[in-house]
Amino acid sequence: MRILITAGGTSEKIDDVRAITNHSTGSLGQAIAKEWLQYPEVAIDYVTTKTAKQPPTDPCVTCHFIEGTTDLLTQLTDLLTTHSYAAVIHSMAVSDFTPAAHFSEAAFYEAINDALPAYDNQVTPALMAHVLSQSESTAGKVSSNTDHLFLVLKKTPKVIQTIKALQPTTLLVGFKLLVDVAEAELFAVARKSLLASQADYVLANDLTQISGNQHVGHLLTQEGQIGTGRTKAEIATLIVDTLRNDLRA
Repeated sequence: MRILITAGGTSEKIDDVRAITNHSTGSLGQAIAKEWLQYPEVAIDYVTTKTAKQPPTDPCVTCHFIEGTTDLLTQLTDLLTTHSYAAVIHSMAVSDFTPAAHFSEAAFYEAINDALPAYDNQVTPALMAHVLSQSESTAGKVSSNTDHLFLVLKKTPKVIQTIKALQPTTLLVGFKLLVDVAEAELFAVARKSLLASQADYVLANDLTQISGNQHVGHLLTQEGQIGTGRTKAEIATLIVDTLRNDLRA
């Protein structure tokens, strides 16, 4: 039985020395891999980053390292078109945005002022598209010789939506993290993401309930709540037991 786990957080390159990332450590993915390794019939493909916590060293675990969202999409597409997975547990924190352009303060104002006459002196989407095409190169290191750096971000693709598109029959677990919201709102948003990704399960958690050894996570389906874990180990057991029961059904 082959399982695919993603863990850690993507890093989106600004230049050769800077990047935008998130606080995900990969600890939950590590715990999930450890839980699966209790079962000798399982082989795990583990997609992560070099800075995240790593899964247990085991001949049944194959690590695949990525950096940004584009790398992740390429790696997942390769794996999902090469192997058949009983389940995919997509715990990686994937960036919603990636750098598209950057300007020094002077260059940004100059690009807009130069473009305005051609666009009837109105800032429009077409004008901004033209301005962004004048972005400074990301090769090397962005100069710090400016009081303000203008960084434009563009939306990344929803990687999780690729999973069911490539393997419709795999059991997919998605994850939704919000910050300091009511449980009803957390569940509603999590179920909305479940529908969008066609996931079978979603682990809903709130950042305010993650600290030290505590990690409260609620495993949901569209129909209801499967259960709640209050540590990463409990969440890992909840997810693995649920998937194993589903696969036996």
